[in-house]
Amino acid sequence: MSDPEQIWRSDFRHPGVWDQPFPPQSMVDLFEASAAAHPEAPLIDFMGRRYSYAETLDGANRVAHGLKALGYGPDDRIGLFLPNVPHYVAAYYGVLKLGATVVNFSPLYSVDELSAQVADSGTRLLFTLSASALLPTALAVLERSDLERLVVGSVAGALPSAKSLFYRLFRGAEVAKRPDDPRILAFSSLIHNDGSAAHPKIDPENDLALIQYTGGTTGTPKGAMLTHQNLSANARQVALLDPERGQAKDSVLGVLPMFHVFANTCVLNRTVLAGGEIVMLPRFNAKQAIAALKRTGARALPGVPTMFQALLDSPDMTADSFASVRYCISGGAPLPEQLKSVFEKLTGSRLIEGYGLSESSGVVSTNPYDGLNKPGTIGQPLAGTRVKLVDKENPKRAVPKGEPGELVVAGPQIMRGYWNRPDADKQVFVTDRKGVRWLRTGDVATIDEDGYIRIVDRLKDMIAVGGFKVFPSQIEDVLYRNPAVKEALVIGLPDAYHGELPHAYVTLNEGARTTGPELCQWLNGKLGKHERVAEVVVRDNLPKTMIGKLSRKDLLAEVRVSPPREKP
Repeated sequence: MSDPEQIWRSDFRHPGVWDQPFPPQSMVDLFEASAAAHPEAPLIDFMGRRYSYAETLDGANRVAHGLKALGYGPDDRIGLFLPNVPHYVAAYYGVLKLGATVVNFSPLYSVDELSAQVADSGTRLLFTLSASALLPTALAVLERSDLERLVVGSVAGALPSAKSLFYRLFRGAEVAKRPDDPRILAFSSLIHNDGSAAHPKIDPENDLALIQYTGGTTGTPKGAMLTHQNLSANARQVALLDPERGQAKDSVLGVLPMFHVFANTCVLNRTVLAGGEIVMLPRFNAKQAIAALKRTGARALPGVPTMFQALLDSPDMTADSFASVRYCISGGAPLPEQLKSVFEKLTGSRLIEGYGLSESSGVVSTNPYDGLNKPGTIGQPLAGTRVKLVDKENPKRAVPKGEPGELVVAGPQIMRGYWNRPDADKQVFVTDRKGVRWLRTGDVATIDEDGYIRIVDRLKDMIAVGGFKVFPSQIEDVLYRNPAVKEALVIGLPDAYHGELPHAYVTLNEGARTTGPELCQWLNGKLGKHERVAEVVVRDNLPKTMIGKLSRKDLLAEVRVSPPREKP
């Protein structure tokens, strides 16, 4: 195989050219340019209620004004503990207009997880909703951390009037009461201003826009520092993939959670850049997603493999369900070739696999929207993105042609580094002789004669559960809190729906009287929803290395050959 960079220069399968520059641009300028060009166009369709670009810009201005009046400014980190609701978009761009940094938090987080990341990031204020699945967690974190304030929005207030009334009357169990506490402010009160506060000048290449937590190359969550330029460049890179850009209706079904970097780029930032519309659903539900596609005629659907499988399995799927959809973009986990084949045959839509990381602002490479798709590959890199394969033991040395190597990436979308973790930066970045700074992905890949990349292995122990990253060491740490548990190992095993699921294996302390199912119930009650294990198996012993260290690798090999039965 020749130099892949020469292949991408001469035979780039995406629209445009591979080696093109992306001038510095702030996310605020990106948003305001689209709002000025399309003020009356719809930006958000939330369960049938539409918000125009002008309305959303006004909301963001009011958020920035309200935060400034409370004493927050450019040096602050402001957290979003929100599902897909209009409040997220107003808060996201409002914080950016303030010159502050957004910190994304998963609505699935437990109190411990949220507390740890609030403390690590130094988040001072947190946006959330008056939902029973969110507000109690946020309140608990307010009491046990240095968090100063909560801003609490109402889902009912964002819905069309008829649906809002239905929500208040019949779904009261899903609503948590906002306490009467001076530290807790209603979203409506925060934005009760004219939005006229002046905004600071932003340096796109140096000012942080987002801290996105990720496990990186180890299981310890770290905050990837993404600048305005990182995010705006990746939005522009992704927008260039569309061969019909500017020629057709730009409407995307936004069911991927926006706290996830994949959705942040492919649903939110890219769509805003294009002046398009986000058909927003607060959570993924196959029936609701199909109904939204039919109602709005959305043209694109970014998602994870489990989502596309659930759509195929839904009894609501009909021959015309995807009549408007041209492209479905799959990321977050490997896309099974059988799923791609069946989905494309039944829906008539193209299901395109791509690849990215939190450290890359979302997207590194993808198969072309039109043209040659190679199942099992992640396609060619985006414009402006450099990719090569190196020796995982010596990342400054390229691997021989035709051999697999660790995938390293350079480009305008690559993070500045990890928040307050220079030690981790040294592990994840390598600088070559020409001064180019490469991000080590921890994934082993090959590159074929057409410049298409295939991920063949992982250096990480990370388990991919429906697009979410789950780290065995964190689950093991929780298991060790149980007085009955002597040793614990967690591994990922294949699952037809989720891709992988965590399975826990333990030995017990002498005299302990408990079972695997009992431990499973205890453990899952202390984990985030995406981390919950499929089972806990009690064994007489667990495999160890020659020096006595528990061996996850050997356990995985044992289980795949012959799944062990639980100790009676």
